Amino acid sequence: MSEYYSRHFNLEKVSEGIYAAIAKDGGGAFGNAGVIDLGDKTIIFDTFNTQQAAEDLRNIAVHITNKPVSWVINSHFHSDHTRGNQVFKDCHIVSSQITLQQMKENHPAKIAEQKADLEGLKKYIASLVASTDIQKMNEISFLKEMESSIPDLELVLPQYTFTHEFTISGTERTARIMTLGGGHSPCDSFLYIPEDEIIFMADLLFVGMHPSFFPYSNPTQWENILEEVNNLAIQKAIPGHGSVGSKKDIVKLKNYINEMNLLSKKIRNMEDVSIPTAYQDWTTIHIDVMEFVATIYKERQKR
Repeated sequence: MSEYYSRHFNLEKVSEGIYAAIAKDGGGAFGNAGVIDLGDKTIIFDTFNTQQAAEDLRNIAVHITNKPVSWVINSHFHSDHTRGNQVFKDCHIVSSQITLQQMKENHPAKIAEQKADLEGLKKYIASLVASTDIQKMNEISFLKEMESSIPDLELVLPQYTFTHEFTISGTERTARIMTLGGGHSPCDSFLYIPEDEIIFMADLLFVGMHPSFFPYSNPTQWENILEEVNNLAIQKAIPGHGSVGSKKDIVKLKNYINEMNLLSKKIRNMEDVSIPTAYQDWTTIHIDVMEFVATIYKERQKR
């Protein structure tokens, strides 16, 4: 698919009319996104971390579906799933009510801070020594994408919200946007396409990677959400980070969270923690792998 090239993501055809945009290391996407042709309308699932990545996504979506983008879905409030919204501000943008509230509470100050410290970011990038190390090269490339995006970045919020489910019907297929509460974030939504048995799970699913976990994440609820999602008929599952997976990957992550939860009950101090053998070949993003255990452990110490 060279005609659909982007430096920010690889476009992968998941099924006829359904595409996963898998983030490239060092690009301006950071998280994955999706393009879904419903037949009479095109929808986008998540909008990446920068405007330039979102622009590529929109242009490619229009090209492969031969119709304009009508609807855009924000799965949760994190920047790598929402900062490209301004590219779609003429479209219908939808999220859960809690996600909208989180965006209002978190993004204005964060964006203002980044704009105010743009020179600091430039100096930091300049201080990084050029290297042949692939991780360092990707870090520098990503930061340069951030530097390019910040001056013109604006916060564009969803105009439509829902509490449990929002359905967009098309002539070819149906998009069911649902939330079962918060696991990774205070509220996580996913997109299920029943006709094709395909699910876009955003950061409720990581494939071949340790999941990002934050102080407000809820591992027990996350595990429960994955268990309920697993009851759906699913052929392919697109994660927020990592490659396209299947129902097996949903089960793997559920087991991972369960093991980490059990581990937190057994340890006496954090120095005793090590990554279980089954997951030692998983990669990481930017969050300490053992944050899962550390947060749960600390919460138990308060009780």
